[in-house]
Amino acid sequence: MELPNLSFFHTLRVRYSEIDAQGIVFNAHYLTYFDTTLNELFREVGLVPGMPDPWGLYDGHDFHLVKSLVEYKMPVYFDDLIDVYAGLRKMGRSSLAFELYLCHHKSKDVRSYGEIVWVYANRDSQKSVAIPEAIRELLGPYLI
Repeated sequence: MELPNLSFFHTLRVRYSEIDAQGIVFNAHYLTYFDTTLNELFREVGLVPGMPDPWGLYDGHDFHLVKSLVEYKMPVYFDDLIDVYAGLRKMGRSSLAFELYLCHHKSKDVRSYGEIVWVYANRDSQKSVAIPEAIRELLGPYLI
């Protein structure tokens, strides 16, 4: 699998607590790596809880995970440096679909591929609502 030309990535180091008895990263941690990377992407554009929020993102609304997919291509080991690349494949009325590629830092070999879909929803009703235009503009540069 080829790594596409994505501008955003986050670098992590595999910790001992993330490996299993086989000496490789336990499967569930890949979703943590993907989530951390998406949080960093949102931090880069100023859409993180605790930061100023002129769009009302966290005022009764939030993104909810509705789909996660992980494909394991090659193992990742303790103390490896990994880069997780992220791009926005699709921005719907109320949803965001991300592609993520977990790569070895030096070789850039794709070790894992992921898809994450979030839906913007009202926290009380749990019903989807349209993503505000200001958020669309901030995330627009990450469309692939």
